[in-house]
Amino acid sequence: MMELLLAAPGAGVTGPLNKLLSYLAWLVSAAGILGILIIGSRMAIALRSGSGDEHLTQFAVVMGACVIGATAGPLVEFLLF
Repeated sequence: MMELLLAAPGAGVTGPLNKLLSYLAWLVSAAGILGILIIGSRMAIALRSGSGDEHLTQFAVVMGACVIGATAGPLVEFLLF
């Protein structure tokens, strides 16, 4: 009789992958915070000089990247496990 085993990959396979996803999540978080700080400082400088309209699109791009980065880890974990 042939048995079909549907199980999650063993800890030997997913251990390094979990560590990599953890490091990537920290890097994405750090890059998002750095991006927000850079855009905030550029907005402050631009508002002092009298122009500050173009920074809203840059802020939206950084926030969109943060959302994509924040959802990538749980999505991969859901698909693999």
